Amino acid sequence: MKPKLPSRRQFVTSSAAVAAGLALTARVRADAKPFRIMLNTSTIRECKVDGQKLPIDKKVEVASKAGYDCIEPWINELADYKKSGKALKDLAKLIKDSGLVVESAIGFAEWIVNDDARRAKGLDQAKRDMEMVLEIGGKRLAAPPVGATQPKDDTVPVEKIADRYKVLAELGEKIGILPMAEVWGFSKTFTTLNETIKAAMLSGHPKAMILPDIYHLYKGGSSFEDMKQLTNGNFQVLHVNDYPNIPKEKIQDKDRVYPGDGIAPITQLIKDLKAMGYTGLLSLELFNPEYWKQDPNTVAKTGIEKVKAALAKAA
Repeated sequence: MKPKLPSRRQFVTSSAAVAAGLALTARVRADAKPFRIMLNTSTIRECKVDGQKLPIDKKVEVASKAGYDCIEPWINELADYKKSGKALKDLAKLIKDSGLVVESAIGFAEWIVNDDARRAKGLDQAKRDMEMVLEIGGKRLAAPPVGATQPKDDTVPVEKIADRYKVLAELGEKIGILPMAEVWGFSKTFTTLNETIKAAMLSGHPKAMILPDIYHLYKGGSSFEDMKQLTNGNFQVLHVNDYPNIPKEKIQDKDRVYPGDGIAPITQLIKDLKAMGYTGLLSLELFNPEYWKQDPNTVAKTGIEKVKAALAKAA
C-alpha cells in the first residue's frame, strides 16, 4: 500500500523539523526587526566603476555601505572569484567583516530535466555550487527549473519533478545547504506558486523550501493570496521588486522596477506577511538596464530606501 501523502494544509503548517527550530527566532524578530533586507547582486550586475563591472568582493562593499543585512550572490560570481586566484575563505571573511550574511545564493543547475545524462551533470553542478555557497557561509541556494522553460523543452510531470526535487533536497541536506524550489513565471514548470507548492509537497522532504518572487508571481499568473499558504517552515526568502502596467504575456525581467514604483500589491503583501508571522528575508532582485547605467552605490542605496519605504507604508 502506498503511503498517504500529507495534505497541503499539513505541508504548510507542520514542517516540524524546520518550524520548531524557528519558533523562538520568529518571536524575537517579531518584536525587534521582522524583516531583514538582502541585496541580490543582479540588481547591480552590469553597473560599472571606472568602466569596469564589479567583481563579487566589490559588490559586498557596495551592499555593506548601503546598509543591507545580507547579500545574495550568483554562483558564476563565486566561480569567477576562484578563477581569479582568490580563495573563497577570504571572501567569507570579507563578508563577515562587512557585517553581512549570505542567507542565499542563485544557482542554475539542470536538476529537473528529463535527459538522464544532463540531469546527472546538473546534480554534479548543484553539488559544486552548494559547496561554494557553504564555503562563504551561505545557507540556501535557489533551485529554479532550468532546462524546462521553453516550448521546445520536454514537459516534466509533477510527480517526477517532486522526485527530482527530493533528490536535490537530500543532496543539500548532506552538504548543509537548503535548495529552494523557485517560482519562474515564464517556465513550463514551477510557473505558479501553487504548482511549486504541489511539487514540494509531493517530494515528502521535511525541509522542502519555496522561493517566491513578486515579479514571477505576476508573470506566471499566481494569485498573491496564495502566499498565505506558506509558513516560516517552508518559505524563508522572498525576492522583492515591482513591475509596471505591462500585460504579463509581454513583461520581461528587464521591466522590473524598485518596490513602490510599479503596480504590484506590495503594501497588502507585506501586511499579509506580517499577519502570517513571516520573519524571513526580503531580497531585492532587479535586472533593469536603466539602473545598470548608474553608479552601483546609488542603485543599492535607492533600492534599500525603496524597500524600507514599502515596509513603512504597510506598517
